[in-house]
Amino acid sequence: MAHLSLSLSLIFRIYAFLLLINVSLSKTLKRDFKALNEIKGLVGWRIVYTWVGDDPCGDGHLPPWSGVTCSTSGNYRVVTKLEVFSMSIVGTFPTAITSLLDLTVLDLHNNKLTGPIPPEIGRLKRLKTLNLRWNKLQHVLPPEIGGLKSLTFLYLSFNNFKGEIPKELANLHELQHLHFQENHFTGRIPADLGTLQKLRHLDAGSNHLVGSIRDLIRIEGCFPALRNLFLNNNYFTGELPNKLANLTNLEILYLSYNKMTGEIPSALANIPKLTYLHLDHNLFSGKIPEAFYKHPNLKDMYIEGNAFKTDARAIGSYKVLKLSDTDLLI
Repeated sequence: MAHLSLSLSLIFRIYAFLLLINVSLSKTLKRDFKALNEIKGLVGWRIVYTWVGDDPCGDGHLPPWSGVTCSTSGNYRVVTKLEVFSMSIVGTFPTAITSLLDLTVLDLHNNKLTGPIPPEIGRLKRLKTLNLRWNKLQHVLPPEIGGLKSLTFLYLSFNNFKGEIPKELANLHELQHLHFQENHFTGRIPADLGTLQKLRHLDAGSNHLVGSIRDLIRIEGCFPALRNLFLNNNYFTGELPNKLANLTNLEILYLSYNKMTGEIPSALANIPKLTYLHLDHNLFSGKIPEAFYKHPNLKDMYIEGNAFKTDARAIGSYKVLKLSDTDLLI
């Protein structure tokens, strides 16, 4: 038995060694090799010194190019992650990226990319994370993003996008985080987004959006998993409907700096996990229902800049929720 165990151990080690040799000798798929070299030629000198060697996935002597993660597929290696951020990369969004068909993560945040997202982005069917925040990207969002059915995280904040939010995003059934803040989007948020069963965080703050909360949540059973809803610094109007209390997982409701009117319905105090409620700088009026002051989890309620009756009082110490609070919430 000891001899058999030793033989099996030796066979396993030989197999692992041969597998390691096979991986090290595998070449990057020609499609991905061509795409990455095209990107290298487009985005400037800043990555030239970190993308060293002939093979983007490494050649056994040199490591993979910085920010490039590969996996083995048959006799070749394919690029599964491209994470090149905070490099001051300039130029338009490289269309060649859309040839990396095995990408699961594309992270180009905090660069200086300009121009539109090309419609070819819809080719990246395996993409789970798309992080383009903190760039200078422009124009309208291509509806083809709605074809990225595996997408879980979509970060587009702090750019110069304009136009309406594409209704096709309602096709992203795996989506959990959707960040639009600090752009120039107009029109209404598509109510069909409420059908996204896994969406936990929606931040559309600091745009030029219009409509009402009633319009946004008109679909029965909408936003069942939503924890954080940021609509601040837009042009929303109308009253807060009782139906808003159906969002039972809601923890943060940030409505500051809009043009909403009417009284605050006491039904909102029935949202069990509500922790932060920002109502300041709107046109709300009337009394604050006493139930809010007895809420077991409500830490902060801000009401400044409205027409509430004089006995209305805030809860907590006023602060503006910043990027560190909202953009990375899980």
